[in-house]
Amino acid sequence: MNFCSDNATGVSPEIMAATAAANCGAVMSYGDDEYTQRLQVKFSDLFETSVTVFPVATGSAANALALAVVTPPYGAVYCHAESHINLDECGAPEFFTGGAKLVTVTGNHGKIEAETLGKILDRAGAGVVHHVQPAAVSITQATEAGTVYNPAEISHISEVVRSHNLHLHMDGARFANAVASLGCSPADITWRAGVDILSFGATKNGAMAAEAVVFFNQELAKTFPFYRKRSGHLFSKMRFLSAQLEAYITDDLWLKNAVHANNMAARLAAGLAGVEGAKFCHQVEANEIFIQLPESVITAVLAEGFLFYRWDECTVRLVTAFNTLEADVIAFVEAVKRHQ
Repeated sequence: MNFCSDNATGVSPEIMAATAAANCGAVMSYGDDEYTQRLQVKFSDLFETSVTVFPVATGSAANALALAVVTPPYGAVYCHAESHINLDECGAPEFFTGGAKLVTVTGNHGKIEAETLGKILDRAGAGVVHHVQPAAVSITQATEAGTVYNPAEISHISEVVRSHNLHLHMDGARFANAVASLGCSPADITWRAGVDILSFGATKNGAMAAEAVVFFNQELAKTFPFYRKRSGHLFSKMRFLSAQLEAYITDDLWLKNAVHANNMAARLAAGLAGVEGAKFCHQVEANEIFIQLPESVITAVLAEGFLFYRWDECTVRLVTAFNTLEADVIAFVEAVKRHQ
């Protein structure tokens, strides 16, 4: 009954089977294997355009290395104040860019608003030697608040980004949950909306340890192999990362997993909606719930063995996953109602 994180779950059986199947015989190393080569075609088909794909093992590596490609040491990356790259990556973007600065942007429900971003960039000091130089904007999909950007919102941000000659990066650690929530094509919220680089997440949604950096602007991909090697993310046995990613996008497993996680979150939210003293902090649009509950209820439910994170004094975060049991959702709601 663990609602702490979708990182706490195991591996999709399909991905585990694909990884085991890849453990047969000898293949070329460092990405010169058939599994990795197939990813280029399969991801291009998935996104309905030609892309360049690089497997890495962690989301932090995907984000930091992607941003390093487009941001010089004297540059600035604009991101939401609550974004993962700002709060949860231990300075990795700053390290791999060689010292670039993260400039935070506020916005309701985890989102950057195009108008606010435009005003900040207008007075950012582009060309002024005394200031860090604007280089990139990073948005998170789904956001750290569990909300999602729709295609129009991303397009408006992209217009601002383009008008200032910057590049747009998307942290897609929960990209599948966003696509499932919106019911749109992956292309509609990436390159068609103006995204240059996507950190395509898989680990939170059923993979063992696999993420992909997807370049829609393929000119930007030319130096990425060197950043990846220098950071220690060019795996010699790359086939085991690539086999996970291949299985993940085969037969829409990635979407099936995300749909289940989102449905469990919706079921959980519906059950908690009528609890006395409960207040949702954000609209539940993906697989994360932020809700304020009375302290007595939080303490009692924790004592029953349910696991979740406290976000602040009276707010908790509940996260569902591809293998969350409906019985656990029902049990949690019943426990909360018993102690309200």
